[in-house]
Amino acid sequence: MDERFETLLRGYLPLLGDEPLTEGTPLRDLGLDSMQSVDLLFAIEDELGVSLPDDALNEQTFATAGSLWQAVSAAGTGAVA
Repeated sequence: MDERFETLLRGYLPLLGDEPLTEGTPLRDLGLDSMQSVDLLFAIEDELGVSLPDDALNEQTFATAGSLWQAVSAAGTGAVA
């Protein structure tokens, strides 16, 4: 995970506080709901310049910081997540 992604993601995790953000960080447990997921998706696309494919827009992708980063990385390289 890169610093821009981590900084962006932290803004959508109100319950994270000062805790470290790891690949296993559970996003839903830390306050990311379905509406915020949509907002986060748009922010990722705008800030990081990637477009997540429709098949990546699912609960598994938004389960942890690592799963979301994997989808973002794959979208940035054109690879399949």
